[in-house]
Amino acid sequence: MNMIRDIVFQIRSRRDALSVTERKVADAILDDIIWSASATVDQLASKAGVSIATISRFARTVGCEDTRDLKMKLAQASAVGSRFLDASAPAEESTFYARIYADIESTLRAHLPEFTEPLIERATALVREARMTYVFGMGGASAVLAHEIQSRLVRLGYPVAAYTDAVLLRMVAATLDERDTVLALSASGLTPEILGGARIVKQYRARIVALTDPASPLADMADVVVPIRTAETDFIYKPSASRYAMMLAIDLLATELAMLDQDGNRERLRRIKLALDEYRGGPNRLPLGD
Repeated sequence: MNMIRDIVFQIRSRRDALSVTERKVADAILDDIIWSASATVDQLASKAGVSIATISRFARTVGCEDTRDLKMKLAQASAVGSRFLDASAPAEESTFYARIYADIESTLRAHLPEFTEPLIERATALVREARMTYVFGMGGASAVLAHEIQSRLVRLGYPVAAYTDAVLLRMVAATLDERDTVLALSASGLTPEILGGARIVKQYRARIVALTDPASPLADMADVVVPIRTAETDFIYKPSASRYAMMLAIDLLATELAMLDQDGNRERLRRIKLALDEYRGGPNRLPLGD
């Protein structure tokens, strides 16, 4: 698989070393990358105030084979969307504290009606009945939250292990059978490593509970889907609020599992509290291991 060459970086990094006429081409492209990707060579030359021959020289200078290759790479760059290419400050920037809070709140409000009691019960039943629960998560929030699920379930006495390494994930998937359950975390449902692991899991008939986009390929392979929907804003500097939806789903799953064996879990949590008090001390209301 060939690496995609970042043409925007190439143009920006080489701009000051270009000739005067080639610099005009660079400025014309950087002024509106999305437009430049769809413009003809004649249009681009007209905007930059240079000849078509200069456009051809510029293409080779920035590492492209010809103007056609330049156009293709600009199209790849423009595919990321205007919110990553437009340098103008978004309206939210001056009030981003409030914007962050509002996005978190709206995300939680949008997801809570979808996390119905019957859905959570179906998901927890697969964990409760499992010989072992394996949590798969790759990348950013999904990898972190895979370990969060492990932390939540192990204190309730459930046999659980989290895997965030692509090779180990595939190895583990190949050892499972119908007695096991996998909790697969992927907000997009498109992560290749997670999809590959899920295919192996399905081959050996283990069950899958997916916290993912319900319209994704991962959801298609799951026995139970806990829907996670992403709705990114144009304020690209803010972390995605979708991870709060995933955390809410995890808390609902963990609490439902805890309530299924209240007496047993009260004793387990008492032991954890005793062990932590002996280790660290502190006020009585400190969280258990958080």
